[in-house]
Amino acid sequence: MMKAVIVEKPGDENALKIGEIAEPAIKPDEILIRVRAAGVNRADILQRQGFYPPPPGASEIIGLECAGEVAAVGAAAIGWKTGDRAMALLPGGGYAQKAAVHCGSAMKIPTALSFEEAAGIPEVFLTAFLNFFMLVGIKRGETALIHGGGSGVGTASILLLKETGVRVIVTAGADEKCEQCRKLGADVAINYKRGPFAPAVKAATDGRGVDVILDSIGGAYLSGNIESLASGGRLVLIGLMNGTRAELDLAAVLRRHLKIFGSTLRTRPAAEKAQIVAAFLEQFGAALEAGRLRPPIYKVLPAADAPTAHRMMQASEHFGKIILKFD
Repeated sequence: MMKAVIVEKPGDENALKIGEIAEPAIKPDEILIRVRAAGVNRADILQRQGFYPPPPGASEIIGLECAGEVAAVGAAAIGWKTGDRAMALLPGGGYAQKAAVHCGSAMKIPTALSFEEAAGIPEVFLTAFLNFFMLVGIKRGETALIHGGGSGVGTASILLLKETGVRVIVTAGADEKCEQCRKLGADVAINYKRGPFAPAVKAATDGRGVDVILDSIGGAYLSGNIESLASGGRLVLIGLMNGTRAELDLAAVLRRHLKIFGSTLRTRPAAEKAQIVAAFLEQFGAALEAGRLRPPIYKVLPAADAPTAHRMMQASEHFGKIILKFD
């Protein structure tokens, strides 16, 4: 048996409790990680509320990323041994003392990173990498707009894009967060609470607009996103925090040759996730080893304080990652 953060009944953050469950059994192509830390993500809130169930066959325990030591290795999990420091992208199961994961979804933790820092990498950095680099092929010299620049995905995106030579514009909901984004590497930070973001984006690009937008907001931002794109621009939708429906000016899409993508990471098959991990390490492995890709940590809390972590996430008071620590 092992301890885990369980959801007694879908609801608010008070539904999260420490309980005991059976340890996961591993398949031949999996490793078992003794979890030292787990990242908190906005998807965790949706799952706790009963709106985002895990994919078929995945753990019912919340948690999309973790870091720790390898406790057991399946017969087909090549390249791993007991005691290795590992960080992993999970379809579920991170809020527990042990987590089983396909070996292709795990990465060795660089010596430059702590377990807490490593736990804040897999979900957000692989999400940013998948969408900016694999899906839309952003290139040096282009300009990107990231909504929620202070979020986990937002901060990961800033770091990856600046490593690549992309100009970065972000939106955030407070002047302090805008300043933190600029210190992290953003070229322009727009406080969306001071007015519509699209005119500010156009002003920051001399009227041209941006090449790529990464948006987790959804319907409420669709018209502003279309207005903010340059000719040939690409919009990548990864979340629906503020609306699932909106009117779309198709004439603008046609006239300006725009492209709109929808993308999620959690439900992709293990083989596809392994390809994403391998491509990420090929392009950014050296920067990761050197410690240049280091997630800003807002708060590290004991696993028993998971309700507090979820309250912080829901209030959007954090900058970067909120981490749960397991003893």
